[in-house]
Amino acid sequence: MYFTLFSLGALVASSLAVVHEKRDVLPPGWKYHDKLQSSEVLPMRIALTQSNLDQADDFLLDVSHPESPNFGKHWTHEEIANKFAPSPETFDTVKSWLVSSGIAPERISKSQSLGWLKFHATVAEAESLLKTEYHLYKHEIGKPHVACSDYHLPEHVAPHVDFITPGVNFDTKVPHGVVKPMEKRAPSTTAAAGPPVKTHAALGLGAPSSGSLPKKGANIDIKSIFDELKNCNKTITPNCLRALYLFPPGFTANSKNSYGIVEYTPQAYLQGDLDLFFANFSKNQVQRTPTLNSIDGGIPQTTNQGFAFNGESDLDLEYAMTLINPQKTTLYQVGDQVEGASFNDFLDALDGSYCAGDDPFQDATYPDPFGGPGSYQGPKNCGGFSATKVISTSYGYNEADLTAAYERRQCNEYMKLGLAGTTFVFSSGDNGVAGNGNQCIDPVTKQYNNGSSGIFNPAFPSTCPYITSIGATQIVPGAKVTDPEEACQTVIFSGGGFSNVFPLPTYQAGAVKSFFANHPPPYGADRFNNSQQTRGFPDISANGANYVVAVDGRFSLVYGTSASAPVVGSIFTLINEARLAAGKSTIGFVNPTLYMNPGAFNDITQGGNRGCGTPGFQSVSGWDPVTGLGTPNFPKLLAAYLKLP
Repeated sequence: MYFTLFSLGALVASSLAVVHEKRDVLPPGWKYHDKLQSSEVLPMRIALTQSNLDQADDFLLDVSHPESPNFGKHWTHEEIANKFAPSPETFDTVKSWLVSSGIAPERISKSQSLGWLKFHATVAEAESLLKTEYHLYKHEIGKPHVACSDYHLPEHVAPHVDFITPGVNFDTKVPHGVVKPMEKRAPSTTAAAGPPVKTHAALGLGAPSSGSLPKKGANIDIKSIFDELKNCNKTITPNCLRALYLFPPGFTANSKNSYGIVEYTPQAYLQGDLDLFFANFSKNQVQRTPTLNSIDGGIPQTTNQGFAFNGESDLDLEYAMTLINPQKTTLYQVGDQVEGASFNDFLDALDGSYCAGDDPFQDATYPDPFGGPGSYQGPKNCGGFSATKVISTSYGYNEADLTAAYERRQCNEYMKLGLAGTTFVFSSGDNGVAGNGNQCIDPVTKQYNNGSSGIFNPAFPSTCPYITSIGATQIVPGAKVTDPEEACQTVIFSGGGFSNVFPLPTYQAGAVKSFFANHPPPYGADRFNNSQQTRGFPDISANGANYVVAVDGRFSLVYGTSASAPVVGSIFTLINEARLAAGKSTIGFVNPTLYMNPGAFNDITQGGNRGCGTPGFQSVSGWDPVTGLGTPNFPKLLAAYLKLP
């Protein structure tokens, strides 16, 4: 009898339903439209939890920590896929639940990546299955959207499921031409990043209104900077950067080395701009073009021109191509001219197994459902593109823009690509402790405000512990190029802070704890996550002010961590070149080595990253959430890496 009662109790307990995901309010622009008819059919997708993610840090540190005997012994993609595939227990548990709930086995299919279960269900079936109600919502622009306010899973099933679509996420898939200034960064629908600030956009990274694009300054006469190194405090050129960080011009092009720059349509370079820049700063590259990898119909469009469309790509490519010359640069142009793309869409092209897990309510759908001129009507690119050894991205979200589940899944993909030997660098943002568009989080409404007050708004993917986040510095006004820099405080402020989603990685723990012990910020938990248990960013920095860039046929000054990221990526590429010449592997995930070698960086101890009505954090000795460990000293960093196997 005891055994029978115990078994019955266990069965009842296992069937208890628990909330799996929940949203609080509708985002701006969305309105409830109607209850769905119970007979309508929904495409249901269940993301299964991956195996061995609890060991991911150990796996990655094993190939990237400078004290590991396996440093540089990167994994094959097959080894990675097999290690993290959902377990048979996960698959069996979720499928058994579906079948016992009335979903016939023949209706259920498994994705090629093994990470998803897919089936079609009527609204009535889905609502019964998830103990929820689905509604139709409409946005002032874009397509209608199906969503629920929350959904439930049996207690014994929940640990085996990452998330389900359709679910609580929102997204407006609108053509770039009609994106309003605030649409890209409108508050989200889920309590994803600590404070329940909400948004609906993973797309639109390249939209002209994007808050993560560089900022334009004055137009300049190129003849006024003839003596480059004497004017670096006013105008940054490639030679200024070489003088600042003591790295030489490139001189070899190892076929095993590669550097990738990611751009999101409609952002695009103009060949005339590259040639104008090269004619003045890298003459043998005139008429040189990057190697184009077109993803989901991405092309360097010329229909729309101007700084809002060409500033980012021109900046990234002019400096990346010049600094690593003669090494070739690969351009990943992502998304068509209508729908655009998300970071996930780029990752899909590198890893076909990841593609199967896209959220159709957040990421781009191809063939483009909008159609029309500039739309890509081919199949979505799932795999087929190789990752370069270093990949630089100068775009970003607010961490609070997306759900924590969505961000964790993407962050884990960076971890997997790091295991395979790819170095990812991302710009940390240009608004200090505020987010894109200078938005902060209202402590009462939990919505974005105008940035004059509120909770700090950290950046993503900068808060992902498996990428390298790059902040910005500047030469002190009136100082020489050989003088110490300070945190960037001209036009932009280096993005930095602490995550509300990702825990503190072991490689960073000592630096973060030292920061809090020796330089405690004058703010409480009402301003930022001061638990001392979460990921801090940026990791390191590079100059981000007064860049001389050729845009639309003339030279302008440009500002932003959008400049800093490709410079750091170029330095990592030059280090790879030296290691390959010595018969060694490329560097892969760099953060553990960076934090083990703080002496390889120029410590920045002046300046802050104001925002949200505060002075923000301050640059101090050691790591800080303004400029990280500081700026690279190339000879010292190179020496550290050449000592490694």
